[in-house]
Amino acid sequence: MVEIKTPEQIAKMREAGLVVAAIHAATREAAVPGASTKDLDEVARKVLAEHGAKSNFLGYGGFPATICTSVNEVVVHGIPDEKTVLKDGDIISVDCGAIIDGWHGDAAYTAFVGSGHAPELLELSRVTEESMWAGIAAMKLGNRLVDISKSIEGYIRRQPRPVTGKYGIIEDFGGHGIGSEMHMDPHLLNYVTRKRGKGIKMVPGVCLAIEPMVSLGTAQTETLADDWTVITTDGTWSSHWEHSIALTENGPLVLTAVDGGKAKLAEYGITAAPDPLG
Repeated sequence: MVEIKTPEQIAKMREAGLVVAAIHAATREAAVPGASTKDLDEVARKVLAEHGAKSNFLGYGGFPATICTSVNEVVVHGIPDEKTVLKDGDIISVDCGAIIDGWHGDAAYTAFVGSGHAPELLELSRVTEESMWAGIAAMKLGNRLVDISKSIEGYIRRQPRPVTGKYGIIEDFGGHGIGSEMHMDPHLLNYVTRKRGKGIKMVPGVCLAIEPMVSLGTAQTETLADDWTVITTDGTWSSHWEHSIALTENGPLVLTAVDGGKAKLAEYGITAAPDPLG
């Protein structure tokens, strides 16, 4: 069953989404050489407290932190700790969420720590982020879930190959429905497979978290002994981008983007739905 949201519920999700955006801004500023991933988690905790919001990560399935901090070859679900200290040249993906009055927001970004990053790393993050926006642009009334998957994969496949030989579209993880819970139906692949069919139809009230994860090599991952940290099997570095989006009668609203997605959607000729919070 796919949860269909009312305009009032979407407004609450927008509130949660803006808290997530605030966490992103604060942790991005704090992601500097010498900072530990535990430091970033503390920053996120403070932002949540300032907004009267709850974390939807802390305690989820036993997860011990407020945010996920995935550095270099870690794809997703990295656990913040004092031992992981960021250094010049690292890349880090920060994934976080917030709950307001029982409604969830969830988003992730990739940041560059310090300077001196190889061009292929800069391009990896750009390709991953832009593939997310291509997927968001495909979240149109009347489209199917597979159209989003097709747009994400299609964008990545059209890009020039990196010096490492290929981009790996991570297969073990993907996007998901979001609303009264953080992870809900439907599961959204970032690639197309005939086995999954066309998926649900895009109608007003559908809310999705669209989140491509791409590596500079393999599409395969493995989970470390902590049962959370996911790395690429070949050690290549990866990028992760995510936004939560609500589809309304007036089009998509990017709940976790400060501007609701107006600027990026305009590049696709799409007008973002009006912000219910004004």
